[in-house]
Amino acid sequence: MKDTSKHQGLRNQLASVLQQKGITDENVLNAVRKIPRHLFIDSSFEDHAYQDKAFPIAAEQTISQPYTVAFQSQSLKVKSGDKILEIGTGSGYQTAVLLELNAEVYTIERQHELFKKTSLFLPKLGYKAKKFIFGDGYQGLKEKAPFDKIIVTAGAPFVPKPLLSQLKVGGMLLIPVGEKTQIMTLFIRKSPKEFEKHELGDFAFVPMLEKKA
Repeated sequence: MKDTSKHQGLRNQLASVLQQKGITDENVLNAVRKIPRHLFIDSSFEDHAYQDKAFPIAAEQTISQPYTVAFQSQSLKVKSGDKILEIGTGSGYQTAVLLELNAEVYTIERQHELFKKTSLFLPKLGYKAKKFIFGDGYQGLKEKAPFDKIIVTAGAPFVPKPLLSQLKVGGMLLIPVGEKTQIMTLFIRKSPKEFEKHELGDFAFVPMLEKKA
């Protein structure tokens, strides 16, 4: 698992590209500069690691475009010590960004192949989530609720009610909603019954899968 000065240079370039696209959160940009993204994809495709694009990984999933990861991380306004539920561990790159932002992360993946791979791989890089869970993201993680923030990293055809109910008052849920393309949607819990909704633009994600019976 090599990380060279060349890789570091490519990460700095990537951070500059993200800045030009409107990422202003210095903590998020520093996470992009620090995390060895090339280790999250097959080594034969290493050249693609620091381009601002999504890339296929195992189980017909993708590692999200760096801009998307940075945009979601910035939109959530992650603070040190935030208790965050991530739906869709995937490659673990978004998880690593949240951990670099000093959040407490609980992360759920429903593809067993990815769950096994990522839950072993991330700790090797020094990224330790509070918990890796193999399960159905639509259900959230009731036993660890409430959360300060919930981030969904796959396209959801609808907003799962359990996720809204597991937010603290003042907490935020960021979820891409839609079938073919998704609208990045931010819900802020204003009171036990009231949510404020913001639409933050169009994105494209792989679909969020429910657990098969």
